[in-house]
Amino acid sequence: MFGTLQQVARAVIDCERCPRLVRYCRQVARQRRRAFRDQVYWGRPVPGFGDKEARLLIVGLAPAAHGGNRTGRVFTGDSSGNWLYEALHRYGFSNRPDSTGRDDGLILTDCYVTAAARCAPPANRPTRRELDACRRYLQAEVALLRRVEVVAALGRIAWEGWLKAAGFWETLPARQRPPFAHGAETLLPGGTTLICSYHPSRQNTNTGRLTRPMWHAIFLRARALLG
Repeated sequence: MFGTLQQVARAVIDCERCPRLVRYCRQVARQRRRAFRDQVYWGRPVPGFGDKEARLLIVGLAPAAHGGNRTGRVFTGDSSGNWLYEALHRYGFSNRPDSTGRDDGLILTDCYVTAAARCAPPANRPTRRELDACRRYLQAEVALLRRVEVVAALGRIAWEGWLKAAGFWETLPARQRPPFAHGAETLLPGGTTLICSYHPSRQNTNTGRLTRPMWHAIFLRARALLG
C-alpha cells in the first residue's frame, strides 16, 4: 500500500480514522495553552521522523497535546522530547540535543522516531480500538525501514504496538514474547534486538521511576549493539 516513508507520512497527516482523536487534536489547537498562545498549532496526526536508512528505531506512545500536536513533529516541544533528543545527541544519533519544531535544523542519523498512535489522545490514553486503527502506519514503517537492527520501545503501549506491527505478537506464543521491563533486551527471530524502556513522561521522570542514568543506559546499549 505504501511505497515510501513519504507516502506513509502523507497518509498519517490526512488520517481521520478516529473521530474522537480528530476532535480532540483540533480542539487543543484552537484553545492552545497560554504559554503558546501566539503559535499556530499543527492540530493533526503526527508522522514519524528520521533517517530512512536507520538501524535504530524508537517507538513511543503518542504525540503530546501541546508537544507534537503543537509542533507537528513526534517527541517535540515537551519534556519527553527533551529527554529523548538529548540522549540521541549524546550517543551520536542526532546533530543537536533538542527538538523545538519542524524547521529547527534537527537531523537524525541512523535513527528513526515514531509512535504507536499518531494523534494526541485525551489524558494520553488512546483506546484499544484507536491503537488498532493506527497500527497500519507503524506496520508500513517497519516494512520500509529495512535496515533496522535495534528497536527501543518506550513504554508498554509502544512495546505491544511494535510487537504487533512487526508480526511477533501473532507468531510467538505468549510465553515466548519478549517481556516488558526497563532495560529488558531480547534478540528476536530474524536478528532484531528489542530493548524496553519506561516512557520518559513527567509521571516517570518526576517521581524517579525513570532516572537519567537508567535512560542513558538504554541508548548506550543501543549504540554498543550497533557499533
